[in-house]
Amino acid sequence: MNIFSQYQGLRKENYVLFLGRIVTNLGSMVWPVLTLILTRKMGMSATEAAMVMLLSGVILMPAGLIGGKLADKHNKKFCIINCDVISVVAYIITAFIPLGVPTIILVVIAAACQSMEHPAYNALIADITHTKDRERAYSLQYLGSNIGLVASPVLAGILFENYLWLAFLISGVAIGCSTVLIYFLVKDITPVEEQGEEQIYQKHEKGDSLWKVLAKNKIVLFYIVIMGLYHGAYLQYGYLMPLDMVRFHGDKGAVIYGSVSSLNCIVVVLCTPIFTKILRKVSLTQKNLAGNVMVMLGYLVFLLMIGKLPFYYIAIVLFTFGEILTTISNGPYLAARVPASHRGRVNGVMTVVQSIMQGVFLLSIGPLYDHISPTAAWIFVLAVLTAAIVGSVLLIFLDKKFYRFMYKDEAEADV
Repeated sequence: MNIFSQYQGLRKENYVLFLGRIVTNLGSMVWPVLTLILTRKMGMSATEAAMVMLLSGVILMPAGLIGGKLADKHNKKFCIINCDVISVVAYIITAFIPLGVPTIILVVIAAACQSMEHPAYNALIADITHTKDRERAYSLQYLGSNIGLVASPVLAGILFENYLWLAFLISGVAIGCSTVLIYFLVKDITPVEEQGEEQIYQKHEKGDSLWKVLAKNKIVLFYIVIMGLYHGAYLQYGYLMPLDMVRFHGDKGAVIYGSVSSLNCIVVVLCTPIFTKILRKVSLTQKNLAGNVMVMLGYLVFLLMIGKLPFYYIAIVLFTFGEILTTISNGPYLAARVPASHRGRVNGVMTVVQSIMQGVFLLSIGPLYDHISPTAAWIFVLAVLTAAIVGSVLLIFLDKKFYRFMYKDEAEADV
């Protein structure tokens, strides 16, 4: 079985965006070590670092909504390019100034632009891909992201102590190369014409506001809340995990975390095509539930075996299986259930809800970690993830009832 042959037959622009993801993420070195920059380089406590990240989250919060509205109202390609240009400038400036408050401001500006382009990216992939091909298309984009990320966390760990400025510079140059690729090679962004009864959910609703569309699609809103809970717990892979690794392993913690992050990307690259192929007949909601459960298992292994290096890699493999399952189901789920005219804005709402959950986590976890215990912080994470799992179970039944045309073939098979 050639697992990569499943990606054949997509529109050319899908492959260009795939290459763009690879190039951009080759330079994604800053965010994986941001917690360590704040604590190890700038001397902040876990609570102070959490407050900085919370403030960043508040600033980033409207970016998703703004980006979503721009994506629905204007050319999605140029929304991506304009945001990328600002990010490139911010990262390059950061490389040549002393590490301090201006550094964090510029990193947040770059992150805001990346958040603004995210709804446009997701909506563009949905626009140029038929419903039956979307799971493959989103899987391909996710694969590209992680091919680029394989080397960057290890390199970030190596550069962290003495050459952090170079990590900022590489990030800027890489995003710049991706921008050039998209500018010159993504030419046709004409939305596809869909056929079939299930396309009733994707009809344009030009006269309706975003909130009216969401009110009609309460299950989508419920899904967004579930994914917000999941996202808040998922992000502890980049916050609590590195803090604990440094707590147990000292100066080696950054390098260990970099190697764990790289394994995460390697597993994504190796397993995403396999999961996409063998699970193609499993419903998106079932994959989402399995993903939440696998992330929970990964965290439990990490916590039960903390301090024992080999188990970090077992934990991250389980965690990554969960990440793959939730990611390959997320884009296709939303694209098939909301009007094409509102895809950008709905993706923007998803980004905002995730930012809110990130803020809730940071407000809670920093003080828990500093003033009670790391264990208390992790208990909070696991409790929220449990709520997401319960919600995912309910979603399986509610989605089948509300979007019955999406399950027409399954219903006919049961007759």
